[in-house]
Amino acid sequence: MASLTLNSLKQLMKTIGDSPGFDRVTSKLNVLAASPGKVVCEMKVEEEHTNRGGTLHGGLTATLIDIISTTAIMYSERGSPGVSVDMNITYMNAANIGDDVLITAQVLKQGRTLAFATVDVVNKSTGKFIAQGRHTKHLGNS
Repeated sequence: MASLTLNSLKQLMKTIGDSPGFDRVTSKLNVLAASPGKVVCEMKVEEEHTNRGGTLHGGLTATLIDIISTTAIMYSERGSPGVSVDMNITYMNAANIGDDVLITAQVLKQGRTLAFATVDVVNKSTGKFIAQGRHTKHLGNS
């Protein structure tokens, strides 16, 4: 899948965001850059993304980590991701309505059956970490 162009990756993410299912929560994502095994996106936090406290919902943060790391695996040399095996998220700071967040996913390693990725969610203007995630995915048939 590394032969995808940046434009086709953007179109893929738009299709995911336009879906009628849960993945539609990603409809406000903007793909900034992609290279084999790495994807960088941004999103402005809006009211629909927040919890009762008015900050970025932890469940949405987890979803962003899941989807963007999966996209980085898809955009790698041997990208055929299957199901998630493990995901760990450390929440460090809140993101408020109006904040722009950068989400950078990097594939750390791909073996025969598993791929390992890390994802940084950072406040674009302050550089402060909002969350950091690790994601292990089973690799499907290529």
